[in-house]
Amino acid sequence: MTNRPAITARDVAFRALQRIDHEGAYANLVVPQLLANSKLDQRDKAFTTELVYGTTRMRRACDFAIDRFVLTAPSAEVRTLLRLGAYQLVFAGVAPHAAVSATVNLAPQKARGFVNAVLRKVATVPCVWPSDAVRLSYPDWIVERLVAELGPADALAALERMNTAASVTERADGYVQDRASQWVAEAVGAAPGERILDLCAAPGGKATALAAAGAFVVAADVRPARAGLVRANSDRLGSGLGVVVADGRMAPFADASFDRVLLDAPCSGLGVLRRRADARWRIQPNDVEELVVLQQQLIDASARLVRPGGTLVYSVCTLTAAESIDHSFPSGWEALPSPAAPWRSFGAGGRLLPQDDDTDGMVLLRFRRPIPSGA
Repeated sequence: MTNRPAITARDVAFRALQRIDHEGAYANLVVPQLLANSKLDQRDKAFTTELVYGTTRMRRACDFAIDRFVLTAPSAEVRTLLRLGAYQLVFAGVAPHAAVSATVNLAPQKARGFVNAVLRKVATVPCVWPSDAVRLSYPDWIVERLVAELGPADALAALERMNTAASVTERADGYVQDRASQWVAEAVGAAPGERILDLCAAPGGKATALAAAGAFVVAADVRPARAGLVRANSDRLGSGLGVVVADGRMAPFADASFDRVLLDAPCSGLGVLRRRADARWRIQPNDVEELVVLQQQLIDASARLVRPGGTLVYSVCTLTAAESIDHSFPSGWEALPSPAAPWRSFGAGGRLLPQDDDTDGMVLLRFRRPIPSGA
């Protein structure tokens, strides 16, 4: 009886990349699923994750490194395999003999000579990148948009930082949450006894942080499954949230019924691309314009829910003005000060770039509803 070779980290990575590249699977969903069904040890699981996330992020750069030596377009399967090999050779620091031989072993028999020849060339001929967009492996429009928004130096620094693995930060209660999101929750200023609405709450990180301050928090989300994530996190942490399924544009709450409303709005996610390896290839320029419309609708709807003297806090995990400071916020409301450094002053609020303190990129604005004279 012939023993089957053991499944390796590269086997699992190749399987995941095929699903991401050709079936539209999301990296953050398919990787945990495949790892859970594997018998890899923790070291190999970490290597698998690096290979999948890294190859997905650096897809465009890997294609450039490959295509210098390809005359006839390979099949989709072989293209993915070449990307996996190129990532190891150009970006991951894997020894060339190991990267080439292990990748060739994954190839279909008839393609092994081709894969071997291409990867050996990739290993020995340095890349001369034609542009920063190719070198950093982003669509042209994202690079152009952020250069226009931030200036060349800050844009390239942000894009470089978002090509690195995200740091892991754990709150005192055990919830894993980026520090930028923790700072947004702190900026809400929740106090014991206050009524607070988190209008787009899933998965519940900010809502549970607000509840930990002693406030009564209602966490809403439009999708039942996402509201279920909020409930699960609340139950695990003992937060006691009120969780509702509701469209924030038509939230079923009385006017002026909350002391504070947090609107962490759906956005393009251009500040968190290092956490979402495949997002840079999914988001399109017209998606930003559609999101701007939705965000404005949510701002208009949430403003009516704030009591006089209460605050509206608006945040997005993107870096664009169109999705933040260019919106129309309630007329006559007081803009509260921008948070301190590492936040940078940005319009009426603050912007946090990924390279400023190794966090997600965010924009935050806060407004206080005036109390009518004579009230």
